Amino acid sequence: MKKVSVISIIGVLVIGIISVLVYQGLQDNSSENSEALTATLLEQKEANTEPKPFKTKAVIGGIGDILLHDTVYNDALTENGYDFNPMFKPVHSILQKPDFLIANQESTPGGPEFGISSYPTFNSPFEIVDALMEAGVDMVTTANNHSIDRRTPSLALLSAIEYYEKVGLPYTGTFKSEEDRNTIRVMNVNGIKIAVLSYTYGLNGIPIPEGKDYVVNLLDRELILSDIEKAKPISDVVLLALHWGNEYQRQPNQEQRQLADEFIKAGADIIFGHHPHVLQPMQWIEREDGSKGLVIYSLGNFLSGQIWDYKDIGGMIEVTLTKEIRNNETTISIEDPILHPTFSSSIQFANYRVYPLDEAVEKGFTSLSSAEIREFFKEVK
Repeated sequence: MKKVSVISIIGVLVIGIISVLVYQGLQDNSSENSEALTATLLEQKEANTEPKPFKTKAVIGGIGDILLHDTVYNDALTENGYDFNPMFKPVHSILQKPDFLIANQESTPGGPEFGISSYPTFNSPFEIVDALMEAGVDMVTTANNHSIDRRTPSLALLSAIEYYEKVGLPYTGTFKSEEDRNTIRVMNVNGIKIAVLSYTYGLNGIPIPEGKDYVVNLLDRELILSDIEKAKPISDVVLLALHWGNEYQRQPNQEQRQLADEFIKAGADIIFGHHPHVLQPMQWIEREDGSKGLVIYSLGNFLSGQIWDYKDIGGMIEVTLTKEIRNNETTISIEDPILHPTFSSSIQFANYRVYPLDEAVEKGFTSLSSAEIREFFKEVK
């Protein structure tokens, strides 16, 4: 027997007993007893219907592009496959900080069946997924301009999805079916429900296979507005991962700004941007009701073979979410965005490591300080 059934029966008996007592009090024509019993019944009703105040917090994190050029995956090659774990070891302590961490998996890990490959059509080893999970990543966003690079004889992204499901890593942005596409990912983090949606501006001119429009989310304004509307009633926070902007530009373009403003005002709460391969600053956007949404225009590269001109500077953003329920009203706050700058290093395109930026400075890989990067990051120009 279900517990709820037992509780229901007991509840009926208690209500019945109280009702008899109230009735007997009225029959005795005792005004004092009747009022006392009625007051008791009302108190009991209020105790059962008024929830206690509730408050919870969750720290969510985001990192930028995981884009495996040949120099990176060749460096990870072993006798038995690939081992990317050493590359993330220096930032393990940073990546463990959030309660929930999202990475942008740009090069599709379709595995060896499709041929491991680099620019311009990427296909990455399965082992990068294992290394990300070992490092602390809880989910990947997968809609980007390289999503269907390896599309023949069948889509490598379907092989990647099969592997994500095998190891239990949530994904969104690319999909195996129409049903999968229509299933909004809502992640429960410490009692806070976060809907995660992912879209890309394009696919480098590669057409989506006929009859498989569902395989990747394109950055279609109406589609995103519709998905936000669907996500809002089933979540506390709506997070968009958008592949947009101009490559290698350190400030967002006008289209990014306009879309961010529209999506935040339509109900998105947080935007994690990707594609420029360099960090772009964050911005708070205020809605008419006084609430605000947070936009990170680009999180840059986290691990890639690209170097110089800020392409080797990335970072992890962490944001604190607070959910409070009081007097049957729920409030959500988004606070304290903190960037932890990182540096993707190599020695003659080998021995790849992702370091906290200050540690990379100490090792002589760069002269850019964390203070300088954080100052740039905190304000859009």
